[in-house]
Amino acid sequence: MKTYDMAELAVRNLRESILRNSLTTVGISVGVASLVAMLSLGIGLQQLAGRRLQKSGLFDTVVVTSRRDLRGFNHEQEENGPSPAESPVLNEPARLKIAQLPNVLEAYPDIRFVSEIRYEGKPYLTMMAGLPFSARNNDAFDGMQGSFFSSETATEVILQKSFAAQLLGKTPKAGAEEASVAELAKPLLGKQLTMRYAERTATPATGKKDAPSVDPAEIDNPGGPAYSVVSREATLKIVGVCDLDPDSMRGQARARIFLPLKLAQNLHVMQPSDLRDTTNAGGSTPAYTTVEVHVKSPTQVQAVEDAIKKMGFNTFSIVDATRSLRQFFAVLDLFLGIFGSLALAVASIGIINTLVMAILERRREIGIMKAIGASDGDVKGLFFAEAGVMGVFGGFVGVALGWTIGRVINLGTNVYLKRQHFPPEQIWFVPWWLVLGAIGFAIVVSLLSGLYPASRAARLDPVQALRYE
Repeated sequence: MKTYDMAELAVRNLRESILRNSLTTVGISVGVASLVAMLSLGIGLQQLAGRRLQKSGLFDTVVVTSRRDLRGFNHEQEENGPSPAESPVLNEPARLKIAQLPNVLEAYPDIRFVSEIRYEGKPYLTMMAGLPFSARNNDAFDGMQGSFFSSETATEVILQKSFAAQLLGKTPKAGAEEASVAELAKPLLGKQLTMRYAERTATPATGKKDAPSVDPAEIDNPGGPAYSVVSREATLKIVGVCDLDPDSMRGQARARIFLPLKLAQNLHVMQPSDLRDTTNAGGSTPAYTTVEVHVKSPTQVQAVEDAIKKMGFNTFSIVDATRSLRQFFAVLDLFLGIFGSLALAVASIGIINTLVMAILERRREIGIMKAIGASDGDVKGLFFAEAGVMGVFGGFVGVALGWTIGRVINLGTNVYLKRQHFPPEQIWFVPWWLVLGAIGFAIVVSLLSGLYPASRAARLDPVQALRYE
């Protein structure tokens, strides 16, 4: 029997019991729709996490630490690399050398320190951090009120939401609603803060007449230069209030006030690394606890990490951390696919039932087909064609239904996010391979479901079939 004739006959047979066959096709559609909706949700959540990490600047960032700190992000690096005593110091020359590596856009030190802040005569103790000018594209500043720093050395600061609330005395109590960033920023923008900090300054190795007159704490380094710690003050202008901490995902101490990185470097604030490295007087060759390296592309992160490790430093990147995240999403997609396929498995039972009933109703027709020369293969092919047609229609309708379900879920989620004062998000995504895969899977399941009915129809004895009433 020709393929065209078989397909035409299959469609005609399906039309004869249109209600039963339509219900079976609807069952396939629901199964495909659940599969597409669940997998598209898993893919959308994975892409949402990827977009967030990409926009936060973490995917193309390598965090560098010195082994001399006796700490590291990766214990394997500590075991396989040089001992802390033999490893180099993470200082300014090392930073410049890292910045000159291929595919590196910038390498800047992580400068953060605890400082006393005075606002309207009241003292506050908080963590401050320097931000490079490139951080203005960080998603932490998307909902910021005010503006970013006007220049790399501007005496300006951006406040984190919780610290802004503390300055205004609006720290929420348990169960109370938090004030919005706009409400907190309005009375603070343009106001000034006074920062008190400890500056490290150089003093001669012999003779202390050049030391500052503010009674500094002086530290002598036998055989080398000495330095003094001097109390300083700086007046800073509030130019912005942000909701998120841009470094909250890097495992660093959470800062609540941000100032330009170049300004923080020019202030020569005393750092913990200065206490470990007393060979550098006055910050002439400052040592750093952490250096952050921005790479041109996330695909180049591993190569840059390998180059930095060869220099004797520890490295960490979000690419290392996302290996477990990718594993989590792979398992999530697997379970979503399994649960989505359960409905399709139930639909396959409906296909078997429909075709078995068709055999009982069409025994005489099958007998006539065999009597006029149809082979067992032709009978099998006919029932396979009917199962395949139901799979094709069910697959296309199911994909459209799954896409609609995803749209509704995304719309409802965005309505909820809007009520919670969050920006809208795209939490679902239907790639082309999922569309083709779902349709193909529906056809395969339908054909497999037609195996038993087709074999049973092919085994019918034409004599007994013609005698059947």
